[in-house]
Amino acid sequence: MSEVAKGCSHYLEYKKVHGLQSYKIIYRYLVKPSSEARKLKAKTCVCHVCHCFSSRLHTCLSCVYFGCSDPENHMYIHVKTTGHILAVELNYGTVFCFKCRDYIYDAELDQISREIDQQAVHKQFFERRQPVAYVAWEPTKAEIELLRQNPKRRKVEPDSTIGLRGLYNLGNTCFMNSILQALVHTPVLRDYFLSDKHRCYSDAMQRQCVVCEMGNLFQQFYSGQCTPHVPFKLLHLVWTHARHLAGYEQQDAHEFFIATLDVLHHHSGGQTPTVTMPGFCSCIVDQTFGGRLQSDVTCQTCRTVSTTVDPFRDISLDLAASMVTNRTDIQGDNSSPASSNSGETLLSSVPTTLDECLERFTRPEPLGSESKIKCNKCRSYQESTKRLTVKKLPIVVCFHLKRFEHSLRSRKISNIIQFSTEIDMKPFMARSSSTCDNRYSLFAVVNHSGSLHNGHYTCYIRQQQDQWFKCDDAWLTKATAEEVLSSEGYLLFYHKKVLEYS
Repeated sequence: MSEVAKGCSHYLEYKKVHGLQSYKIIYRYLVKPSSEARKLKAKTCVCHVCHCFSSRLHTCLSCVYFGCSDPENHMYIHVKTTGHILAVELNYGTVFCFKCRDYIYDAELDQISREIDQQAVHKQFFERRQPVAYVAWEPTKAEIELLRQNPKRRKVEPDSTIGLRGLYNLGNTCFMNSILQALVHTPVLRDYFLSDKHRCYSDAMQRQCVVCEMGNLFQQFYSGQCTPHVPFKLLHLVWTHARHLAGYEQQDAHEFFIATLDVLHHHSGGQTPTVTMPGFCSCIVDQTFGGRLQSDVTCQTCRTVSTTVDPFRDISLDLAASMVTNRTDIQGDNSSPASSNSGETLLSSVPTTLDECLERFTRPEPLGSESKIKCNKCRSYQESTKRLTVKKLPIVVCFHLKRFEHSLRSRKISNIIQFSTEIDMKPFMARSSSTCDNRYSLFAVVNHSGSLHNGHYTCYIRQQQDQWFKCDDAWLTKATAEEVLSSEGYLLFYHKKVLEYS
């Protein structure tokens, strides 16, 4: 983006002769319209040549003309015909110079946009002295007539590509692109953001709100555009709010996923879990990914069970072989493996399936003599076992296969873990769980190829029932279910088949 200080002579000359009154009008009525100006925007914001609505629509700064930038690029044709080389992009209000072929940054333009944004927020919210509640859209007579005059509709057909769009790599950002593809194709999140249910109540919040930008990302994906999207603003906001991910070094996709959910949680007004209501939060993040793990610690002397419940947003599963103590006297919440070699420590086998990983995750684990816990009944420190089970399942469960081992011998574990398109979580649920249907369906898989310190992330996403696509940054290619299931797998995203409402 060109800075005026460095000099875009075309813009400087225009500003000197004409001033910025035209820009103010365009920004106020077309970029950040009030409720009164929305009808005007709906009627005028189409390309004057092909009459289509484009997410990259520009309007001429010198005359009344709207033109699309792709695929026909009628705006550029207008520039060559008239010599009007400055145009305003209508999504963000940035000025583009067709001579310099770059967007322009000017502190004066930025100040104008800030003032208009602030005025719109003040008028809409603060004069009413209360937040504006979400109201479902109902078309007016004028809007109904407008819909009748434009009968063309976008329909999701079996071979529809709406929602499919690549993401440009901005410099080792394949980890971010893979997670964003998985999030954009999460059905519950898609319905939430396309319903425009999130609201920010101040200009400052909107400019720094990751939830607002995530909503914009969904709009970009489902606008019908097929060209790759550039998620530069979302990357900047993540860098701002998750400093440990800032920079152009390769990052861990799982770490980015957790950090993104955490930032989205805070920016959507998420509540901190309490002792009485662990994991309870009404924000879209916890309503989608939030579950509860039950931890049962059993005293091996008196069999008293101490239970705690903690929130989770993903389940991390070990892949490496671990040391297991075979003891016939170890008992968990349900049962435990028996062995004739009491007290013998063995090296467990390496898991080969997702079910085996979950069985290892939920089986009783002896805490050992060095980690004795004080038993309330025995009133002394006793050896105990600990068992984790799922108390409450989320709508979307993400399984993190721990392929990166950071210890004295850091390495990547490339074992093939078999997983299926459907999974039943019933065997891994706590006894006290009241969930009726525990079946899940696979809809996204994030993969990592390469070594521990050098690699590349890609993502498989399910577009419709049985249509799979491989997302490799800006490139999207059709894939088969067999190809997905034979991939290595790093993050596995499953969606609940039957949603329960309470």
